[in-house]
Amino acid sequence: MGSYLFSVVLTIHVLVGLAVIGLVLMQHGKGADAGAAFGGGGGGASGSVFGSSGSANFLSRTTAVLAATFFVTSLGLAYLSSNTSNRETSVMEGAATSTAPAAVETERSVEPLPADDSKARDIPK
Repeated sequence: MGSYLFSVVLTIHVLVGLAVIGLVLMQHGKGADAGAAFGGGGGGASGSVFGSSGSANFLSRTTAVLAATFFVTSLGLAYLSSNTSNRETSVMEGAATSTAPAAVETERSVEPLPADDSKARDIPK
């Protein structure tokens, strides 16, 4: 049940996030409205679907509702991920404990350097 609910909330969260991005990109800044009032910037605001001031109110209210929904889904995802029924275990806890054989030390014969090839006499003391 928890995994299913987490997947549903995560899907809603991603869709709301994309919708917020789209609505923010659709909105005009304050500078664009001032430029449109003097006849610049191409088409005027009077030809928009929502009217001259209706689009700003509709888009800003919709953005606010979606932002609040995004915030609530963020809190929901944090709550659902912190209260998981599955106890997370370390990777090392599941590793097999095997004892490695002790290293066997072998005596190696060290041959001394011949006296005439020794470079020790070249080092100043």
